[in-house]
Amino acid sequence: MQNILKEAEVINMERIGEGARVCLDFVDRLTPTEGVLIGNTGHGYMVVLAENRTTDTYPARPFRVNCGAIHHYLVKDGQQTNYLAEVKPGDTIHVINHKGETRTIAVGRVKIEKRPFIRIVAKVDETEISATLQDADSVHLLAPDDQEKQVSSLKEGDLIMVRIDQPGRHLGEKIEEEITEL
Repeated sequence: MQNILKEAEVINMERIGEGARVCLDFVDRLTPTEGVLIGNTGHGYMVVLAENRTTDTYPARPFRVNCGAIHHYLVKDGQQTNYLAEVKPGDTIHVINHKGETRTIAVGRVKIEKRPFIRIVAKVDETEISATLQDADSVHLLAPDDQEKQVSSLKEGDLIMVRIDQPGRHLGEKIEEEITEL
């Protein structure tokens, strides 16, 4: 199986204030290198990992992914996306691991709370993608070599793993169109 994930360099981070954050609690455990693909736009997604790590402020929650801002695109099944605001208990979502392999797991609970956010921009070749994630030590992105990067300690120049896609979506389906998303 060809790995669909690519290395991207973090080029900018900005704390942008509070907003509605979405956690997805799955009906099964995820491994430390499994997570979901989310992004601010339909042309690129970051791998946000399950909360498998105990941190200074949070116990491990191996069934949970803190997916970030409610407006994010979430890759639901490889091609189809949903906004996080549309996900509900019982939906099935593809989780992805460090090898780019996926498995489907049902969502047991969707948890939305106000939290502080950081907007992260990363670049692959000439393509920039971004995500708006909770600024917390429990949120981790997949990094090269099966490693992880804690969002709250991320810095410019760090490498993370991403999926690049074609621009253009309508109701979660890929479409051919000229579109600019920032």
